[in-house]
This record gives sequence, C-alpha cells and structure tokens, in this order.
Amino acid sequence: MLGRLLKPFLPRGLFWRAALIVFVPVATILLVVSLAFIQRHYDGVTRQMTGNFVLVADHLRDEVDAAPDRATAEARAAALALVFDLNATVVPTAPPTATAEDLPFYDLSGRLAIRELERGLPEMTSVLLRRADVSLWMTTRYGQLQLDFGLGRISARNPHQMLVLTLVIGLGMGFVSFIYLKNQMRPMQRLARAAEAFGRGQTLPYRPAGATEVRAAGAAFLEMRERIERHIEQRTLLLSGISHDLRTPLTRMRLALSMFDDEPEAQALLADVAEMEALIDRFLDFTRSEAEEPVSPTDLGALVAQRVHEAARLGRSVDLIGAPEGPILPLRPQLLARAVDNLIGNALRYGRKARVSVTSAQGWAIISVEDDGPGIEPQHYDRAIRPFVRLDPARGASRGAGAGLGLAIVADAMRSHGGRLDLARGETPDFGGLLARLMLPQGRR
Repeated sequence: MLGRLLKPFLPRGLFWRAALIVFVPVATILLVVSLAFIQRHYDGVTRQMTGNFVLVADHLRDEVDAAPDRATAEARAAALALVFDLNATVVPTAPPTATAEDLPFYDLSGRLAIRELERGLPEMTSVLLRRADVSLWMTTRYGQLQLDFGLGRISARNPHQMLVLTLVIGLGMGFVSFIYLKNQMRPMQRLARAAEAFGRGQTLPYRPAGATEVRAAGAAFLEMRERIERHIEQRTLLLSGISHDLRTPLTRMRLALSMFDDEPEAQALLADVAEMEALIDRFLDFTRSEAEEPVSPTDLGALVAQRVHEAARLGRSVDLIGAPEGPILPLRPQLLARAVDNLIGNALRYGRKARVSVTSAQGWAIISVEDDGPGIEPQHYDRAIRPFVRLDPARGASRGAGAGLGLAIVADAMRSHGGRLDLARGETPDFGGLLARLMLPQGRR
C-alpha cells in the first residue's frame, strides 16, 4: 500500500533510484547522529557553565550582604566585577523577568540557561536575554544586585558549527559520489542505447565496459546480436535463393503454356503460374524487409500521399483523407512505402474501397488504413501478423489464398522503426472492415 502511494513521487530512472538508495540512509544517519550529539553535548556544556556562574553570583551577593553600608556594598560589587569580568551594580528595583518561553523556538541553549539560573539562584528576581547579553537581578540587603555579562559566559553559542561542517562535508562527498555513480551508470546507458537501436534495425558500435556485471550483460548482448544477425542473414539468403530459383522453371512453364492460348486448361495453368509468381514476389518483399536501408529524414505525409496516388492511378478505389503535410521523421522510405502498399493492397483485396489518413496523437505519428471488407475477429489479431499465417475463414478464402506475409511484412517494418502495427474494427460509416494503424514514434520513447 505504501509503495503504491509513493510510486508517483519516486524517480523512474536507475541512476536517481540508485542515488536515493545510497544517499537517503546516509543523510538520515548523519542528521540524527548530529542532532542527538549536539543536543546532549551542548546541554551538558551549558549546565556546567551555568553552574560555574551560579557560584560567582552567590559569592558577589554574599559580599554585598556582608558590607556594613550601601556605599561599601557598591564599592565591593564594582571591585569584584572587575575580577570576574562583568558589570555589577546595586539598583533599587528590578524589571519584569523573562522566561524560557519568551525566547525563539530555536534558541535551545538559551532556554536551558534560564532554567538552570532559576534553579541555581533562588534569590534571583529577574533575568533578561538580549541577543548575546544577559542581565539578572538578585535580592540583597541594599536593593537589587544587577549583573551584566555575555551569554557566552553561561551557554555554548556555536552548535551550528558542527552542523555546517557536517553539511559541507556531506555535500562535498555527495558530489564525488554522484560523479562516481554517473560513471558507473554510463556503460548501462550505452548498452540500453545499443539494444534500442538494434530493435529498430540499426547496429551501433558498442564495446562492453563498466562493472563486471555490466560487462557480462554487454558481452551477452553482443553475442545475441551476432546470432540474430546471422539468423536473419541465413533466412534472407534462403528465401531469396528459393524465390529466384523458382522463377526459371516458372518462366519456362509460362512460355510453354503461351503456345496453347486457345486451350482452356492452358488458361487455368497460366493463372496458377501468375499466382505462384505473386507468391514469389511476396517472399522477395519479405526478405527485402530484413535488409538494411539507411535512415533519412522523410516527409511522412508526402510519402503516404504518393503511395495513395500510385494506387489510385492503377485504378484502385482508395482515398486520402485530408492533405497531410509532415511530420518529418527519420525513416527508411522504401521499407515504409512497401508497408503502406501492403496495407492498401490488403484492404482492397478483401474490400471494395479503402481510405487512408495521417494523424498525430500523444507523441505518435499514425497512418490509418480502413476498408469495407469483412474484417478480422479480435481474437485473431495476434495470429494475423505472424508470417505464413492465413486467416482464410475470417477474411474470405474466395479472394485468393495468398502467402500470409502481407501483415507480417508491415509488422517487421514497424518494429524496425521502433513502432508497431495495431489492428482494430473500423468505426467510420461505410468502412466497418479492418482498421490498420501504423504507429511511428515522433520522438525518442
């Protein structure tokens, strides 16, 4: 319960969390120990100094009381005042006394000094504290004996020195610790950047550094990245090799069948050959999606408008909603263009018309493609973006079998851009089929 309440106020980064773990206990211990030591130490010093002054005050009062007349009493008081380094005079009356409650709340030693004077000098009738000076009055035979002296005579006045020293040393060591902690976190930040870039299809130079555990994680990441790159390369070579090898016999079959144009069986076989060539094109598109393409600043609105115009030029019923301008994003233009083409082709394959729009929301640039086809059931969304998975019962098998790579190509293209592909049911009137959204981050997330 307490953790959930404090979670919104705690930092999310590892650096500041580690800083809190290190510095909060240390700062708490230093503060508690300092305050406890200052209170006990300076209370003892104040009691001892006040007790010594009570002896001096009692001696002065006794000497004044023992004088035979008022003039002698005043002379004795003045002489003893020079010996004890204070001012002593005999006055007729005393002003109203001050109490410990009249002092500021932070003057703990002053409060303690007044209490000790009241306890040690029963004859004291009044006492006043004015910053660094003290005046007290005691009853004698000849009136009120007024004693004026510095507050440092009965109280230790520099408890702040230890607090200041502790604070300065704590800040200095904390600064050194922050620098050391930041240096320890820097290798982890580099590892995170390299992993994030690899998730977007980029390979950043990275060398393991830092503590032993961070080096081990960095070495494991490099091995993993190498294995994934080798696997992708092997899969790409395998698919592209098979696809290219199949084109030669398919071309021979097409040439042979073209000589029998009048035969109905030949027309059916030519349709099968065309479908096989379309499947091969899909395989090649899938392998090209894994190839590295340099990232360049690209006008997303212009790219989408170009793909929609190209599809409309081929006689397809597709509309672009609005006239999008920008945003300018670091993209792989050819890879993203293939993803948009696949979505438009997928929409028109299962529907009669499609509409495309480009919007921005909450740090994302969104390309939306809607169709008026049968759509996909929500429980099949995850399966629909897997390679070589065909949802013929859900999308209509009569439209052609396909290779099950259209949405997989789009999903791979989005992952290489650090985005994602979202599927939903269209809510626009006359477009209640599949709604596919390409989510592209507009900033580092």
